Amino acid sequence: MLTFPPYAAQAAPRRQAARQAGPAPRQLLLRHAATGARFSGTYHDGRAADPAALAEISVVLADSRTGAVHPFDPRAIDILWEVAQRARLRGEFTILSGYRTAATNAAVDGAGDSQHLRAGALDLHVPAERLVGFGETALAMARGGVGIYARRGFVHLDSGPVRRWGDVPSGGGHAPAAPDPLARIAEAWAATRGR
Repeated sequence: MLTFPPYAAQAAPRRQAARQAGPAPRQLLLRHAATGARFSGTYHDGRAADPAALAEISVVLADSRTGAVHPFDPRAIDILWEVAQRARLRGEFTILSGYRTAATNAAVDGAGDSQHLRAGALDLHVPAERLVGFGETALAMARGGVGIYARRGFVHLDSGPVRRWGDVPSGGGHAPAAPDPLARIAEAWAATRGR
């Protein structure tokens, strides 16, 4: 006769209840470095994005020079959330750049076809000790563009075609990094903050 400890009999119903509960809500804490605008809360119930929360996020990620708001691509927000989950990076994310108008994009020497122009890209500060791991996690997901700027302390994530550039780590089986097409973006962006 098989006997089970009392906790084993209780674990099965808990596992079944967890499966029936459905996907967990997705939460983020965002702060725009230039404007100080913040979002803190649930943006997705696990099945679908919350339109009101996405509207709030779009305001937080508005163009930092003009204040222009464009509906942000929920796929880009999901990429950030998923990379953060996989990399086990918690807490508030400091966003350096979200949506950009064409004028702002030109002022920071952004690529002419930048995903920032369609509100589908985020440049976020990542602590130095976590940056490479965070970037490698994003690269391994192969969902959109990933630019790693280790020397400048940020990672670019977008919902466009899969591609990579910047200070991409050479190990881990990743393709060699393409030349950095946005080599001056961080310096140019920093120069516009004082205007």
